[in-house]
Amino acid sequence: MTTMTSNTRPPINPPSMIRASGTVVWRNLIHIKRMPEMLMDVTVQSVMFVLLFAYVFGGSINPPGDTPYKEFLLPGIMVQTMIFSSAVVAMGLTNDLQKGIVDRLKSLPISRSSVLVGRSISSLIHSSIGIAVMGVTGVLIGWRIRDGVVNGVLAFVLLLLFGFAMIWLGIWVGSLMRTVEAVQGFMFTVMFPLTFVANTFAPTEHMPPWLRFIAEWNPVSALTQACRELWGNTSAVPSDAAWPLQNAVLASIVWSVLLTAIFAPLALRAFKARSKD
Repeated sequence: MTTMTSNTRPPINPPSMIRASGTVVWRNLIHIKRMPEMLMDVTVQSVMFVLLFAYVFGGSINPPGDTPYKEFLLPGIMVQTMIFSSAVVAMGLTNDLQKGIVDRLKSLPISRSSVLVGRSISSLIHSSIGIAVMGVTGVLIGWRIRDGVVNGVLAFVLLLLFGFAMIWLGIWVGSLMRTVEAVQGFMFTVMFPLTFVANTFAPTEHMPPWLRFIAEWNPVSALTQACRELWGNTSAVPSDAAWPLQNAVLASIVWSVLLTAIFAPLALRAFKARSKD
């Protein structure tokens, strides 16, 4: 029978990736619980955007066919929220790097990738709250899902899939930039043209030809069109529309996979370089 001495200790097994990532997610959610004002962008601002766009622009923008503008609007503004999730994760990651939170996590027996996984999941949860708030607000002002439960759920899955791709963009930018202010300035400079030069708030048919070409090949337009089709919130696209709008669901999946394949390796490399010992 062997006895355990002070020099013989059982090995400490590091937690699994799932457990470590779950811990990071829980840490970020606790942070939100203690600072509920962090939810203002997906609660108060979400309601404000829906009401402002619906009632300020609703009388001057005519969607194709007989689609009410409120139904035309909701998919676009939900897509905008998922695009802005990249800015949320970028600012959060830069803040953690700047304040030494990542250094503390590195001292634990967990993989560094779990930090990114946890941050991306918590960002998706944060953005999903905004989608839920917008959905409830939309229902109250007349928006409806008209093509059944399956198609309705598929549209939400596409939103999350594209949001996941944009989060990798945010991780990349957050790992490169040194301050939250720099991240905020860069991300909003990129995000606003990306969401407005698209079919999010107005049809593309009446745009100048060169601008229409850019808008219809914008990944945001494909996702917005896919959500409108799956929710039954639009009529058929014009016959001269670009391929992404003619095949919006497929194009949304392709864009999501392609953007993830581009930005995930860049984000991992940048984060590794920024957080190296």
